[in-house]
Amino acid sequence: MRLLECNSTGGFRLTRNFHDDKVPPYAILSHTWGDKEVLFKDLEDGTAKNKTGYAKIQFCGDQAERDGLKFFWVDTCCIDKSDDAELQNALDSMFRWYHNAAKCYVYLTDVSPCQQDANDNPGWEVAFRKSRWFTRGWTLQELIAPEVVEFFSEDRKHLGNKKSLAQHIHNTTGIPLGALQGNPLSDFSFELRMSWIENRSTTREEDRAYCLFGIFDVQMPLRYGEGEERAFGRLREEIGKHDRCLSNLQSTDPRLDKKRIEEAKGGLLADAYLWVLDSHDFQQWHDRPESRLLWIKGDPGKGKTMLLCGIVNELEVAITADGHCRNLAYFFCQATDLRINSAIAVLRGLICLLAHQQPRLISHVREYTDAGKSLSDANAWVALSDILGGMLGDPNLKPTCLVVDALDECVVDLPKLLDFVVRISSDRVKWLLTSRNEMNIERKLRPDDKRTRLSLELKANAVQVSRAVEMYIDDKLSDLEPLRDETILEDGTLLKDRVRDVLRNKANGTFLWVALVIQELSNDEVESWHVLQIVKKLPPGLNGMYDHMLNKIKEHSLDSEFCERILSLATVAYRPLHLAEIGGLSGLPEQITKSRKNVQKIVAKCGSFLTVRDDQIYLVHQSAKDYLSNQASTLLFPGGAAMVHHDISNRSLRLLSDKLRRDIYGLCAPGFPIDQVRVPDPDPLATVRYSCVYWIDHLYDWQSSDNIKHPDVFQDGGIIDDFLRKHYLYWLEALSLCKSVSQGILSITKLESILQVYASALVFSPARSMTREIFKQEERRWITAGPVVENDWNACTQTLEGHSDWVNSVAFSPDSTLVASGSSDKTVKIWDAATGTCTQTLEGHSYYVNSVVFSPDSKLVASGSCDKTIKIWNTVTGTCTQTLEGHSNFVNSVAFLPDSKLVASGSSDKTVKIWDAATGTCIQTLEGHSSWVNSVAFSSDSKLLASGSRDKTVKIWDVATGTCTQTLEGYSSWVSSVAFSSDSKLVASGSSDKTVKIWDTATGTSTQTLKGHSNSVYSVTFSPDSKLVASGSYDCTIKIWDVATGTCTQTLEGHSNYVYSVAFSPDLKLVASGSYDRTIKIWDAATGTYTQTLEGHSSSVYSVTFSPDLKLVVSGSSDRTVKIWDAATGACTQTLEGHSRAVCLVAFSPNSKLVASGSDDNTIKIWDAATGTCTQTLEGHSNSVYSVAFSPDLKLMASRSYDRTIKIWDVATGTCTQTLKGHSNYVYSVAFSPDLKLVASGSYDHTIKIWDTATGTYTQTLKGHSSSVYSVTFSPDLKLMVSGSSDRTVKIWDAATGACTQTLEGHSRAVCLVAFSPNSKLVASGSDDNTIKIWDAATGTCTQTLEGHSNSVYSVAFSPDLKLVASRSYDHTIKIWDAATGICTQTLKNVSFLSLITSWSGDAKKHTQQYYGVSSDNKWITRSSENWLWLPPGSRPGHSAVVASTIAIGCNSGRVLIMTFPADN
Repeated sequence: MRLLECNSTGGFRLTRNFHDDKVPPYAILSHTWGDKEVLFKDLEDGTAKNKTGYAKIQFCGDQAERDGLKFFWVDTCCIDKSDDAELQNALDSMFRWYHNAAKCYVYLTDVSPCQQDANDNPGWEVAFRKSRWFTRGWTLQELIAPEVVEFFSEDRKHLGNKKSLAQHIHNTTGIPLGALQGNPLSDFSFELRMSWIENRSTTREEDRAYCLFGIFDVQMPLRYGEGEERAFGRLREEIGKHDRCLSNLQSTDPRLDKKRIEEAKGGLLADAYLWVLDSHDFQQWHDRPESRLLWIKGDPGKGKTMLLCGIVNELEVAITADGHCRNLAYFFCQATDLRINSAIAVLRGLICLLAHQQPRLISHVREYTDAGKSLSDANAWVALSDILGGMLGDPNLKPTCLVVDALDECVVDLPKLLDFVVRISSDRVKWLLTSRNEMNIERKLRPDDKRTRLSLELKANAVQVSRAVEMYIDDKLSDLEPLRDETILEDGTLLKDRVRDVLRNKANGTFLWVALVIQELSNDEVESWHVLQIVKKLPPGLNGMYDHMLNKIKEHSLDSEFCERILSLATVAYRPLHLAEIGGLSGLPEQITKSRKNVQKIVAKCGSFLTVRDDQIYLVHQSAKDYLSNQASTLLFPGGAAMVHHDISNRSLRLLSDKLRRDIYGLCAPGFPIDQVRVPDPDPLATVRYSCVYWIDHLYDWQSSDNIKHPDVFQDGGIIDDFLRKHYLYWLEALSLCKSVSQGILSITKLESILQVYASALVFSPARSMTREIFKQEERRWITAGPVVENDWNACTQTLEGHSDWVNSVAFSPDSTLVASGSSDKTVKIWDAATGTCTQTLEGHSYYVNSVVFSPDSKLVASGSCDKTIKIWNTVTGTCTQTLEGHSNFVNSVAFLPDSKLVASGSSDKTVKIWDAATGTCIQTLEGHSSWVNSVAFSSDSKLLASGSRDKTVKIWDVATGTCTQTLEGYSSWVSSVAFSSDSKLVASGSSDKTVKIWDTATGTSTQTLKGHSNSVYSVTFSPDSKLVASGSYDCTIKIWDVATGTCTQTLEGHSNYVYSVAFSPDLKLVASGSYDRTIKIWDAATGTYTQTLEGHSSSVYSVTFSPDLKLVVSGSSDRTVKIWDAATGACTQTLEGHSRAVCLVAFSPNSKLVASGSDDNTIKIWDAATGTCTQTLEGHSNSVYSVAFSPDLKLMASRSYDRTIKIWDVATGTCTQTLKGHSNYVYSVAFSPDLKLVASGSYDHTIKIWDTATGTYTQTLKGHSSSVYSVTFSPDLKLMVSGSSDRTVKIWDAATGACTQTLEGHSRAVCLVAFSPNSKLVASGSDDNTIKIWDAATGTCTQTLEGHSNSVYSVAFSPDLKLVASRSYDHTIKIWDAATGICTQTLKNVSFLSLITSWSGDAKKHTQQYYGVSSDNKWITRSSENWLWLPPGSRPGHSAVVASTIAIGCNSGRVLIMTFPADN
């Protein structure tokens, strides 16, 4: 942060940049910008005092001094806005800077304290409420963020502060008083906070979104030029990540687990746990700040879990009583349930409860989820422990108690959990843990001055437990039906007392033993005269009790086999089973399984080993599972547990094969959102839900635990092969419906958001793929003509998605196991090359990451960034070990010396620097390039360094001396990349001139020039054996070249945007590429060639449109060509070449016979669509052509250009008949009059001009709007014209005289478009205020205001019969309105507006047909607003066109896909 510092003479100067922790107390100014503000450069060059804005700065400095502050900050001059990195950092930090200010001064230039109202009251209050300051976007956070806000009038008089004027501010802005008083913004809903910006504006439209960064605590890259809609879209997406991250995290709710446990054990008995609250150990832990851990340990069945439930209840009561000033998070482990028996599950549960209780802690979760890190892959423990550790170390954390029950039942990664618990050391965090007496836990939790142990076996505690058990016995016997008659025995004692004495003698302080006895006595067949006899016979101790229970099962000779099957299944199952599942999985006869009641009877005969709650079957206790797994294993597992796993897997596959089918829930719509699915009753998946998720796990356990492997089960024709061939897609669907994709198969977690996959799998799979062959019977009947696809899969083995912006650099680790990637999202990611999972996301750069490289020993990664720094990271821990500062501009490239000791960096400051990796000191600065250094590389012998520059040269440097030994010249454009061969004898370089050159390092001569790319080459690398070179290009391809011959051996296609980086794996098997499409692709280097049946553009498609007869599609591309496609077959019929630069737009003539193309070469070409010949080249524009249109009679064509002119051309001769020149700024809208004699144009210069098409002269200039004219059109009867403007008005003009007949006011924001009704009597206007207004053209009255869109309206049209109005909005919907009533009759999402309008022929019922379109995120083909066909990443549109039921998609990769769907249902 850069500040202004007051000096003793009343002046001030700019300070250096302060680090966040070194910023002194400062004041901050809030104001509205004027015309002559003082900028950073004005202070630098000494011209600041010449500007009127200087007075505001002087005021702020003077006021700061009066308040005892030496430093102050003003946004106009303390930010160097010419530095993109500094500007981004400033906007990201703005809210925090205002929040941290000692005082904020609001300078109101439009408020005078001398004003009075009619009643002589202080009139400044009225002016205050009307001040422009309350209408500006950036002042919103300037009002809310600071604690102290002081308001001053134009003459610097103090008006009050945020506290004293709170009611005025609330009445003016609608912002709740709580927000003005400093309540956390997370207390206010998304919708409410978003409403605060509604009546505010900004100079740059994107800033309306950007100024909300602090309000929603988000950060995202600035992209000026993207428009307000896209900026808000990105903002909403960023905010949405906040809400989604917890739902992705939670696998179970510990609060529900606690409730289930209490209910299953018959409820809490206060007398059974209250004793512990008074114990010395508990009170020491609870009361002493230094006592941070209490471990309660005891043997099985001692009531530890219920004891803990009681403690949790008491703690919750205390927390509520003191106003929720503390956090309490807990988790109950259960070994028999896969969802809650691991260390990862414990962390998930604790994180979720903490985030719910203290929402601001969710930021620690978002650091991972927003960066695309998985919280469910092999690195979940690392991520989750980092998140929870961050939460517990957060300076805002409230005092927190973490409770974990049954550590011994954490069967997965318990040592990691114990290490984590011991490692956390904070006076704000206390742990309460329970477990059995186990040595591995004992070793970790030994008592010390911070850790306390409470053993239930110690004499004092054992006495308390025994008393609690006695109370438990009394409570349970009081409710026992056979003892309610108060029976008296022969010796005169009560039966209940005698039974109680026997139980007390045998219980040995074990709650579970008593519970099992009570369960047996609760049997309906037990009478009062049986009770004493039974309890006397029952053996003491849990194992004796379990022996007794198992013997009773054997006595049921007819059903004992069925009971044994169910017990063996329940013992090895990964989660508690439902009644509907257990019958089929245990192999019970159909006569039993078809009846839920019969299954329940068999379960009941399993004695007290099992308990049923909500139709779910649980083992009564972990000790029961231990007994069945060990002492009872001979009976339950005669063939070993492995065979039970085998049987479960086989039965699962049979159940799935019988049950699964396409669209099993009957949803019909393939894109039906998973979160809107309602489970049918009965649920067709009820019996196979467990099988869907766990059949592979049981198969694995069988294979891994069996000494004799069974590879035959995986062979062709085996049960697994048969299942996958016939049911694979149905299984994926079932997993998705069960919301268990990530559990079922890790490698397809991305399908969780896709409910149906048949359509996309079949439409886009290669023609000869196995998927297409096996499932060809599933070809969708609703697609008439699909896109042309490849014959075979290409060489891409992995697409790594996770970066939220361009991927600029990729690198393999020397052992080929890892891939590092650097992105414009400011992060470095490390990926597992085999699985594609992200193992680390390295955060710390404040701007784009341009380059990444592994050290030769794989222990470090270096990254270079636009923030001017190099960071060195530890690949194991993900920590930043060094930040190397010294460059004065972007760092574009980094490289390690082969011994990992040195790092080289190339920068836009024209230098190369060599750094000591261990100390971070700069050893050498190599100067000599005359422009940016784009790439650096060390030779393998460590002697040489190569650098490539924008000055079109490659330089070779001596590492030891820093001298330049060679300057390699020969390129016609800048050098983007350099690389050494492994023997240091060759250097490869890639250039923006589209070539790769190979150089001899000894002589400096070029040995090869490799040509073939159609756009700039941005990255080159040698294969480890130096025989091959790979190059990545802006043409979206990677090419692999033979170094010896110079021939291209492979072209790898698949990226949809520029390829920015390529790397070989050291084992030569793989090639990695990083792209602007935000993905990293890993390719099989051996099989890279494949047969391609697609003819396509070699670069991005900029424009695509249909011919009016719907038979053809035309596309224009940055590869300089125009292609014509057969709309029915998708075949390319013509490739039209001739433009020398990118083709920006294409258009058909009304008769479909001609094609016009406009280009960045400033020309328009007219082509014969049938022959492909160029009939005319229209030259004359001095800038790119961005719009062309044929006249209906085909005689004329109009073109619009960035040279601010409109030209009229004779189509037959190609001559320019008119140049309509006269506007002083860009032309935003043009329209022909219906008789083609006139053209109207609306401009950013606030005027409309009417032009005579015959003479080219403008006959009228219509003035009246006070801002840009966005839309203009003629009335069908030629009498009127209408215009819409950003000045929020609609004007109606007399077309003959040019007089303004009406000014229609009512919109609260810019009017984007206007349209006449067919009878010329009505005008419709659509606005940025999200409404459409219908106006009477004669009287100017507004007859209807159509409200319902949630974003700007940019298209409107009347139906021919005037009964309907259609509107299209940036909220991605089309609404159809009743023109008479103003009621919205239909809302269509993501459909073609053109298809809708052209389908109207006066019949109001026509609009009920199906409309196709492309979704706003470009991931789906939609039908009548529903997601219909998912588009894989490589098939998503850069541009698209829709006519009726045919969709043409132009991809950034150059592919054009054409699909036709039936028009009916």
